Amino acid sequence: MISNYAELQTAVKNWSKRSDLDALIPDFIRIAELRVNRNLRIRKMETRVRTDTVAEQAYYGLPENYLQMRSFKLNTSPLIDLEYLTPERMDTVWAGSQTGQPRAYTIVGDEIRLGPTPDSVIEMEMLIWKKPTALSDSNTTNFMLTANPDALLYGALIELCSYSENDQGVLKWTQLFNESITAVQTEDDRDRASGGALQVRADQYVV
Repeated sequence: MISNYAELQTAVKNWSKRSDLDALIPDFIRIAELRVNRNLRIRKMETRVRTDTVAEQAYYGLPENYLQMRSFKLNTSPLIDLEYLTPERMDTVWAGSQTGQPRAYTIVGDEIRLGPTPDSVIEMEMLIWKKPTALSDSNTTNFMLTANPDALLYGALIELCSYSENDQGVLKWTQLFNESITAVQTEDDRDRASGGALQVRADQYVV
């Protein structure tokens, strides 16, 4: 059973059948976390972030542990979905000192830019994919470890074998890692697509 950071480290050691790399296992796990974050986009990684615009301010910092934007809107009446533009397109469309109600956004470095620049205080709501807080001795678990310990274990074993120049081990654990990631993503996608609006249907009788 792998339920916390210490147990994950022990599992990496046991499954690798190596006892000489203990000091490096935290590094292998951290790189595995990065690998998982690059490959998965599931519901458990989503979070809503609300904040207000500031009049005459175009740039705002990205939320902590930001991975990717899913949707971005203004909580006005009616709601306004902001259109994503590339930074180059944003410069073309909203260059200069135009202000007003934002209609678009782009991402520049670690900041969001709105166009046009807001002329008043408006509540923004972002739905983002967010990285889990990294595992450590002080943060011994997170939702990714709880839900998908196999993905983190296989990812860490890939890095251990890569460090050890064990090409066969890299191939073995990469296959298992890919299978686990695909299964998690497929399960999440299926859950999003399941169900639907309730429908009233006439009773049918077989005579």
